[in-house]
Amino acid sequence: MSDPVNPILILFIHPRFEQSRINRALVRAVADLPGVTLHDLYENYPDFNIQVEREKALLASSQIVIWQHPLYMYGAPALLKQWLDLVLEFGWAHGSGGDALKDKIALNVITSGGARESYQNNGRNHFTIGELLAPFHQTASLCKMTYLPPFVVQGTYLLTDQQLDRHAALYRNLLERLSRGDFQVEALRRFAFLNDWLEQGREGQTP
Repeated sequence: MSDPVNPILILFIHPRFEQSRINRALVRAVADLPGVTLHDLYENYPDFNIQVEREKALLASSQIVIWQHPLYMYGAPALLKQWLDLVLEFGWAHGSGGDALKDKIALNVITSGGARESYQNNGRNHFTIGELLAPFHQTASLCKMTYLPPFVVQGTYLLTDQQLDRHAALYRNLLERLSRGDFQVEALRRFAFLNDWLEQGREGQTP
């Protein structure tokens, strides 16, 4: 892989990371990629005492921001909400003069125990993943960022090791392509999940 075009910041948020088979595999798959900064919020801020200026500096040095977290009760773990409330300040990230994140790319990488078919309007959970992530989409829009569809690993309790390895390889491929700028935003937005875009590409088709 050539030198990255887009530095990537992964804001990793998982209060039980040591017990997460899925997220451990995803993190291992991308931790050594050039230009990728893996920032574990629970490891750095176990007391929730977020260092706002430190976080701003990390954001300023990145072009792509990934919120990676499990889906907890249809939302994100509490520390991510704390981070959003404190770091994305009016006048810096949004509002009058708040252009620090303008034109940067944002997306969610999430895991869920429920399978994909359960997250449909006529399914058990009544809402799609995209609908449940609407607050992130709007947050990115407020900050003048470009929001991409999520990368999602679902049905985690039933995944075989082979299936998990495939998801991890897809995640690594995603970050490689994003880093190189090997994508078109409008093409990505035609897919519900970035997984679908990557799988179609593997079949030799052009999204």
